[in-house]
Amino acid sequence: MSLIDLFIEAGNLKKLPRTGWLLRGVSNPESIADHSYRVALITLFLADELRAKGVEIDVERALKIAVLHDLAEARVTDIPLTAQYYLDKGKAEKKAAMELFIKTPNPREYFRLWREYEEGLSLEGRLVKFADKLEMLVQALEYEKAGFKDLDEFWSALDSLRESEFYEHFREIVEELAGLRKQNR
Repeated sequence: MSLIDLFIEAGNLKKLPRTGWLLRGVSNPESIADHSYRVALITLFLADELRAKGVEIDVERALKIAVLHDLAEARVTDIPLTAQYYLDKGKAEKKAAMELFIKTPNPREYFRLWREYEEGLSLEGRLVKFADKLEMLVQALEYEKAGFKDLDEFWSALDSLRESEFYEHFREIVEELAGLRKQNR
């Protein structure tokens, strides 16, 4: 696989819908690439805010993790939670990530960064997890405003955000999002 092959395969993320939304009746849901872009944007802003508050965080590392965090889904797709119960999603994504990164300029670094996200091994990886959940809830709010129903299960991620080490820094954002949802119901 060459880098061009990788770029083309990564383009699958633009075509693959987020299946959790499909299963809840959202017609024409966001793609994995749509989701990943906003996760990267949220990561940038949150990491910069943390740094401004004196938290030692590597913003570039966080952005690299955000860009890479869903790349394996170009091969394994977006496996919904219901299917993950029956499948070893982690093993499949690990294999896909390893195969995708092998022809990159820094395969070990990229795989290590991907693992930091998957396993929460670094502050930056955990921040991207936080941004990933935050993005999902912003998207859920947008879909509910558009009239889609039965998205309650996604909102359980609020508990995870509130239990996160980042909650003290981003309490206002999390609670504003929760408040907007209450207004919308």
